[in-house]
Amino acid sequence: MIEESVPEPRPKANEMPAPHPLGTADFTRDLARWSEALSAIARTGMGFTQSLYERERYEEVLKVAADIKAAADDALEVRRETDHFIQEWMESIGEGVPGYVTPKVAVGAVVGNERDEILLVQRADSKVWLYPTGWADIGYSPAEVAVKEVEEETGIHCVPVKVLAIVDGMRMGFTRFGMYMLVFHCRAIGGELSPHPLETSGVGWFAEDALPLRTAGADWWGPRAFAAIRGEKLDTAFDPPRDPVWRDG
Repeated sequence: MIEESVPEPRPKANEMPAPHPLGTADFTRDLARWSEALSAIARTGMGFTQSLYERERYEEVLKVAADIKAAADDALEVRRETDHFIQEWMESIGEGVPGYVTPKVAVGAVVGNERDEILLVQRADSKVWLYPTGWADIGYSPAEVAVKEVEEETGIHCVPVKVLAIVDGMRMGFTRFGMYMLVFHCRAIGGELSPHPLETSGVGWFAEDALPLRTAGADWWGPRAFAAIRGEKLDTAFDPPRDPVWRDG
């Protein structure tokens, strides 16, 4: 049964609309998420339809999505024109199944040693520290990507223990495009510390109370990561469904 909803009263001409319940930054994040979702729907539709009429409608949706994204960038003082987004999205359209737009997938590895320390790498570009991560590669399982990324970025060999978390990067606020992160808990079994010559500028083992100053996001992944490293029993974490889905909070 479809329930009827009571529309919210519109503000009067001399009244300001109510602020977003979570503040300007959260509303800007919502704008970015909405624009990406609209563009994905439009690009997927263009990848499957053979109707010229439908393609024209999807192109109009792309223009609306680009306007929303440009507004979000304005709020962040990142100046890019609407045409830039439309061109970027149009170039990514495929046909049929390849044209179905889905989130990119990244794989991270929380690696612990016998001293209950975590393996971190320092990104060469940003100088930020984080556990080894990388984009999922075709031909590899997620667990294989985790093992491969750890060895390539740090020189350490490891074995996967369990899936620690599956999170939506856009919902978490650390990406502005659709991306899922699969985080594995892994156990080090050998190798020697050796940073990747291009991707990393540092690598090391760190205790929970001695993380590098510029460690990204440790407030949300740190407690869970070290609990896993200590051998505590944890269920796989994931983002709970929102109600309604298109609003945070």
